[in-house]
Amino acid sequence: MATLVSPEAGAPAGARSVLNAAVIVAALGYFVDIYDLILVSIVRKPSLTALGVAPELLLTEGFSILNWQMIGMLLGGIVFGVVGDKLGRLQILFGSITLYSLATLANGFVTDLSTYKVLRFVAGLGLAGELGAGVTLVSEILPARLRGYGTMIVASVGVSGAVAGNLVAKWLDWRWAYFVGGGLGLVLLVLRIKVHESGMFRKVARQAGISRGDFFSLFTDRERFTRYLASILIAVPIWFANAILVLGAPEFAQALGVTGPVSAGDAVMFFYGGLVVGDVASGSLSQLLRSRRRVVLLFLSLLAAAIAAYFLAGRGASPGLFLALCGLLGVTSGYWAIFVTIAAEQFGTNIRATVATTVPNFVRGLVVVVTSTFVWLRPQVGLVGGALAVGAIWFALALGSALRLRETFGIDLDYVERD
Repeated sequence: MATLVSPEAGAPAGARSVLNAAVIVAALGYFVDIYDLILVSIVRKPSLTALGVAPELLLTEGFSILNWQMIGMLLGGIVFGVVGDKLGRLQILFGSITLYSLATLANGFVTDLSTYKVLRFVAGLGLAGELGAGVTLVSEILPARLRGYGTMIVASVGVSGAVAGNLVAKWLDWRWAYFVGGGLGLVLLVLRIKVHESGMFRKVARQAGISRGDFFSLFTDRERFTRYLASILIAVPIWFANAILVLGAPEFAQALGVTGPVSAGDAVMFFYGGLVVGDVASGSLSQLLRSRRRVVLLFLSLLAAAIAAYFLAGRGASPGLFLALCGLLGVTSGYWAIFVTIAAEQFGTNIRATVATTVPNFVRGLVVVVTSTFVWLRPQVGLVGGALAVGAIWFALALGSALRLRETFGIDLDYVERD
């Protein structure tokens, strides 16, 4: 049950503009986060080939490394989320940036597959904290009328990190691409000192009798759990498109008879380039329509159409057209910014960081289920059939969840959750 706490009068100090220090640092932090998160997919082939992995195992081992990273993010999301509600939003930023930066730097030195997987797991633990902390901080600092624009900036700047990752990987050896990612993260630690803690968090922290960061409270109330689960499921189709169709673009291009080779790095760059456009479009549209839920439903429909185009228009297409279809998947997956905003707006200040940090990481953690189901189905129904079957399941769950969520546009976030 949500209990209102008397709201602070007016916008918090420092929230006079969307482009304040918190928004800028959160956006740059998410940029480096995405760079490091996606780099493993971009350098999948060259890095695994250099480590002696056989060509026929490149896709399977690539999924395995991705899964290790996602499991790390799943666990890290819980840890950093609880820390954010107990100790503060800035503590997540400091801890997560330090951990994933050091792990990513170490990835540049790997000489065997086992170490590669362990380091991506550790990096995943750190990567889990960045987005949730940034969105929570921005949502609590900005006034309600500007929240959508703030999180839109964070998401659109952030996802462009994947484009930068692909360009760096083209210019530099895969090891140096990891060195660059780790170095950028450490530079962020210097910028972090200019960001102040959320006033809403400080206010709740001063009040006695309010439980903060209680992860298990999300499961003790049926209505709260339903809200939480729906917040997760609405975004799984984004990662289905990303982890299956984009990461596997070279194999799908071959199966669909594309007239030339398609690299995973280029597919990722086109997807995330489209995602920047989609995040700006969905964020702006939600402000114009004054609705988060309607925009999610619209983009889910558009993503389903884009996936159909991927398989139909992609048959016998040129590599350029196929990459454009990957870009279209990105544009229509651009409700990621709205999804994270919805998660932050659905819950009270005392568990907001826990929710905003765990929800995107549970989505990423579900990639393990998505890819494992796909790998299991592939020998039975083929590459394309397996992808379509898995996608249909998650789209049905996402649609039902979006219809159940309450509208949160413009609501006052200065309240707490009580049992």
